[in-house]
Amino acid sequence: MSLPQKVLSAALVSLVLVSSQRVEAEPQAPSVREREVMSLTGAVLGPTPMVEDLRSLVDEVGGRATGSEANRRAVEWALERFGEAGVSVKAEPFRMPSLWLEQGASATVQGKGVRFSPRVAAMPFSAATPKNGLTAPLIDLGRGTEADHARVGAKVKGAFVLVETDELRDVDGLFREYAEAVGIEARAVAAGAAGVVYMGSRPGNQLYRHNVSTGAKNTRPMMVMERDGARRAQRLLRAGTALTLSAALDLKTGGPYEARNVIGEIRGTTKPDEVVVLGAHLDSWDLGGGALDNGANVAMLIDLARQMRRLGLKPARTIRFALWNGEEQGLYGSAGYVRSHAAELDGHVMALSVDIGCGRINGFFTNGRPPLVPLVDRALAPVAGLGPFTQVDVPVVGTDNLDFMLSGVANLIANQESATYGPNYHARSDEFEQCDARTLRGNAAVVGSLAWGFATMEERLGRQGRAEVEALMKATDLPQQLRSFNLWDEWQEGKRGGFADKQVTPSPR
Repeated sequence: MSLPQKVLSAALVSLVLVSSQRVEAEPQAPSVREREVMSLTGAVLGPTPMVEDLRSLVDEVGGRATGSEANRRAVEWALERFGEAGVSVKAEPFRMPSLWLEQGASATVQGKGVRFSPRVAAMPFSAATPKNGLTAPLIDLGRGTEADHARVGAKVKGAFVLVETDELRDVDGLFREYAEAVGIEARAVAAGAAGVVYMGSRPGNQLYRHNVSTGAKNTRPMMVMERDGARRAQRLLRAGTALTLSAALDLKTGGPYEARNVIGEIRGTTKPDEVVVLGAHLDSWDLGGGALDNGANVAMLIDLARQMRRLGLKPARTIRFALWNGEEQGLYGSAGYVRSHAAELDGHVMALSVDIGCGRINGFFTNGRPPLVPLVDRALAPVAGLGPFTQVDVPVVGTDNLDFMLSGVANLIANQESATYGPNYHARSDEFEQCDARTLRGNAAVVGSLAWGFATMEERLGRQGRAEVEALMKATDLPQQLRSFNLWDEWQEGKRGGFADKQVTPSPR
């Protein structure tokens, strides 16, 4: 049973305010900033177009891989939403290094007295098969470990290797998948495999996109096979039945092209050259509608901008609402922004990424900047009743904070409860129903308070220099994370991080 929306909104606002007030003999009148935060959080907790925007993006535009027609429609959709809200907005071009889209994928498993056609999905950056498909022996490679290769030996060469997976249940399992794929794929390619076939890890036989670990450098067909079909093939192989796999992957690929980010802006009044960036990625993979990843947070940022304009709120610093493209294929939209805005980065006070679906925000990753923690705590104080919040000061790779972190800009990632995120990640099941509207509105209030705090507080952290970023590399597992996302070489080659301007000098932490 649920309360009517207006009653729910009032109750939540009351909870926020009561929980965040100090107990005093006489009530103190709220400050101007507190009144502004109260009005903003109250607005997004109430009946706004946020949830309808999410439905429209997911149902009417759908999956929107960068480079696709749906992605171009998504850009126009976002420009229209910001424009209708009276928010200054533009589409900013950036360079995508390569095009990759699936146009069709099929597979048939055959053996003595056996023939079936499980559903498959090409992994992003898979190589295409010949037009008429590719047929090769299918072998059981277990988990794809070194011990499994020693067991199978020369049979890997020229064969499709079937790799077993655990069923994915949470975000920790997702990051484990990414980390393990690096070694699995490197060993298979080194052993001469014709291609890699992962047993689908999502429940309910959901297909999904999981990037090949070497990105566009990959030279092999790689795919995910629905879990039940892959388990059937595995049982047959382990019972001694020889199998072949015929796969046809029809892909649209190409060289560099131009894509566009959507940047909305509410200009600051007293410190307009100091910028707070609030980011969520507009692109998604194409099997589902991209609600969790990351349409929900796109809709949230648009609504925050809408309500700030409607309420006439005027931040001291400029707030930019960045809807990134190219995130799924290598975080290229945010990297493009960092390059094109390199001359302004010294004025960037904070860059936030919200990208873990619709689970409750329970704090923020502060990415190796300890002095950032008390500033986040202060910004969240007005919404303490929506907590508790815990800040985690470790660097995290995998979303659009990265190039800000590598450029020395203070950056945050919203840390969210898993909810339905892991099992539906990049999957056919990532649709509108995966998001809980009440939680989404609560998250909007949290992000609104955070944003307004950083846009109005006197304190700010200076930009770090390259030496300080390199010190963070040495002190943490950041290099390993960059390698697991196929980004280490780009950092080493100077393609990541906004230090092209030699005049940039380290700032105090």
